[in-house]
Amino acid sequence: MESLGHIRLTPGEDGLVILDQTQLPNREVCLELHTAEEMYRAIKRLEVRGAPAIGIFAGLALYVLSRPLASLPYPEFREKLRSLSLYLNSSRPTAVNLSWALRRIENVADGNSDKAPAEIIPLIRAEAERILDEDVAMCRAISEYGLSLLKDGDGVLTHCNAGPIATSRYGTGLGPLILGAERGMRLRAYADETRPLLQGARLTAWELQKAGVDVTLICDNMASAVMKEGRVQFCFVGCDRVAANGDTANKIGTSGVAILAKHYGIPFYVLGPTSTVDLTAKTGADIKIELRDPEEIRSLWYSEPMAPAKVRCYNPAFDVTDHSLITGIITEKGIIKPPYVKNLAALF
Repeated sequence: MESLGHIRLTPGEDGLVILDQTQLPNREVCLELHTAEEMYRAIKRLEVRGAPAIGIFAGLALYVLSRPLASLPYPEFREKLRSLSLYLNSSRPTAVNLSWALRRIENVADGNSDKAPAEIIPLIRAEAERILDEDVAMCRAISEYGLSLLKDGDGVLTHCNAGPIATSRYGTGLGPLILGAERGMRLRAYADETRPLLQGARLTAWELQKAGVDVTLICDNMASAVMKEGRVQFCFVGCDRVAANGDTANKIGTSGVAILAKHYGIPFYVLGPTSTVDLTAKTGADIKIELRDPEEIRSLWYSEPMAPAKVRCYNPAFDVTDHSLITGIITEKGIIKPPYVKNLAALF
């Protein structure tokens, strides 16, 4: 198993250790999680976040939670595993990697129903390892394909956070920038702050700065200005779910960036592993969008509220970018171009 700093098993494998992303960039704090409730809250509160990272976390979480069930008869073991999986899956509805990883672990139990739970649990650990190791390889491949589009001096605008802490290593949307920096390329990044949770300001700027990338932080409503000024040659964003027709769910504000890019003639690419492609969602209208606490807008980052008390707030966590605005979808299998219905289906 690849060793990760931000998601890993405890030494006794009775819990998980995660880097608490809610405390970045000011504090690098790790949390130790042992119960299903703690793991649920970690996903819900965005202490662990990023679609691929959530998938990795989910696989390891089910392994940890399955270990105390080793002495149960198989039917009872299977029912408790299903219940734990459903519980974790209910924490966030939009990112498909969560349900995808949990289903992979459940499939291990289903495919070994002739074995005792004590024999199945090591197989669950092995499957969780595969999810992690596959993501490391996928991130590297996605980064290579994305970097192939860039040349020295290019400016890349990104929205939200799709870097190493949102995945396993390199990241998706940030991967080409980080890989390029490793190879001595001079690339410029423009990171939207990404209201209301400021993933761009807190996480993307932090990761790119640590990687030695020339990064400039901008407010979300400055994206049009930097595009108009010719500072941006590409837009690279991650994704939480891709529908069969190429419509893509990503952090709220992504669709606005895509619309601006279309207006200014800037290529707009979505980067993510094939595990984020959900062929059961025919279009973006089939993707359930998570609604979050209004206080994230009203008061979260302020010493006192910056909006009138009790004002109504609408706080969707994601929006859907129409496939017509997307130049290409960069996966570990290559750069997918329209027609997306045909070319995404051909990935599987």
